[in-house]
Amino acid sequence: MPFFPASDGVGLFYDVLGAGDPLVVLGGGPGMDVRYLGDLGGLAADRRLIRLDGRGAGRSGVPADRSTVSFVRQAADVEALRGHLGLDRLDVLAHSAGSLTAQEFAARHPDRVRRLILVTPVGRHGRDIDPTDLAAVRATRHAEPWYPRAAAAARELAAGGRGPFLQARLIPFHWHRWTPERRHEYVPGHSTTPPWFRDAFYAGAEAACPAPVTAPVLVVAGASDGMIGVAPSRTVAAAHPHARLEMMAASGHRPWVEEPDAFRGLVNAFLR
Repeated sequence: MPFFPASDGVGLFYDVLGAGDPLVVLGGGPGMDVRYLGDLGGLAADRRLIRLDGRGAGRSGVPADRSTVSFVRQAADVEALRGHLGLDRLDVLAHSAGSLTAQEFAARHPDRVRRLILVTPVGRHGRDIDPTDLAAVRATRHAEPWYPRAAAAARELAAGGRGPFLQARLIPFHWHRWTPERRHEYVPGHSTTPPWFRDAFYAGAEAACPAPVTAPVLVVAGASDGMIGVAPSRTVAAAHPHARLEMMAASGHRPWVEEPDAFRGLVNAFLR
């Protein structure tokens, strides 16, 4: 498993799937083990996926300085990976919270990015979730048998409730079609991050680079994404001058799982 040291000595790990032109892949969570992305709906058949575990996530080291897991600071790790790989420019694909790191990297290093793909991004400089939009997306699922229990969990969380069981009851909202088989997507160990990680990842957003990404950007949204809604994708697409938004009608938060052929075709066409 390839390894390289970041500027502060933290060990960062990545793996490589497939062959062809390289595509750097950043996971979400924040702090998920990047292996949850799998081969991105078969994309590894066309591209060499370089899947990076960010600091404090997956197989990479946990830094002593917690502030360095901020998405703003982690952009430097992507640049370090580029240098380690010996590439002049990168194509980058990022999912969910990882899209913040990707946008920060692309805004700070415009000459180092060829194309940027943001899959169900959480926002531009943080979580740009619109409660009204999210409620509307979730309401479209009202006829599903699991809806009353999931909706009750959402109300409890909004009222300040806490706990993993409440979050687990929301999982059906993440998908266009919820089936028992979808439970296999949640592998034990893929989300074992320190309890402080989430707050540290989003901290320091005020230091984010305000410049738009000048490279071509593809924003992929899932029309049924009841995890974050579709407003964040619209916000991200509007923030960059050469961005386009693609809405996948039969997908939730993980479109490469629910519409793999369409997802793979969309990404390959954009990269070409």
